[in-house]
Amino acid sequence: MERPDISTISTGQELKRWYWSKAELILFARTRGVRQAGSKFDLLDRLANDLDGKTTREAGPKKPSSSTPWAKETLTLEMVITDSYKNGENTRRFFKEQCGQDFAFSIPFMAWMKVNAGKKLKDAVEEWKRLQKARKEQKQVSDIPESNQYNQYIRDFFADNPNRTIVDARYYWKLKRKLPLGKHRYERTDLELPDN
Repeated sequence: MERPDISTISTGQELKRWYWSKAELILFARTRGVRQAGSKFDLLDRLANDLDGKTTREAGPKKPSSSTPWAKETLTLEMVITDSYKNGENTRRFFKEQCGQDFAFSIPFMAWMKVNAGKKLKDAVEEWKRLQKARKEQKQVSDIPESNQYNQYIRDFFADNPNRTIVDARYYWKLKRKLPLGKHRYERTDLELPDN
């Protein structure tokens, strides 16, 4: 069975059977008039509910909102993180000045930024330092959010196939994501997938 065009999907169950990139879900949401904000899986749930005729109420406190031009604004430690926060060269420069030249955006740090609107950039600097210290002390591998299936697949592929290349990993990911599975996790049997 070949993955259908997303525009032909008519039920939430069918939508959740297939792998969709967040960009595909955003475009589909736009055509259906569904709110496009949130994580990939929030958007997937919202679209599935819409297809099934269910209305959902967005829960939770409202985050501080603004149209802060994060790419151009002169950033300070006292600036409030808003829901419009975006990573980019300007924010990278700011964090390198505050955290040192070793600064890099990590998955845990970006996840923290996403859910901490209302806090200040000085809190973000402290959080980055805390995460770095914990990582060094525990030599831990960072958690990959459930919504980032590609990164999890690649990590699991290399854990099972350390002598393979990134080209191999991407090849099997491409085959795997065509399957109607919902969550696309690496399995050793992926190496036997037919190239259709």
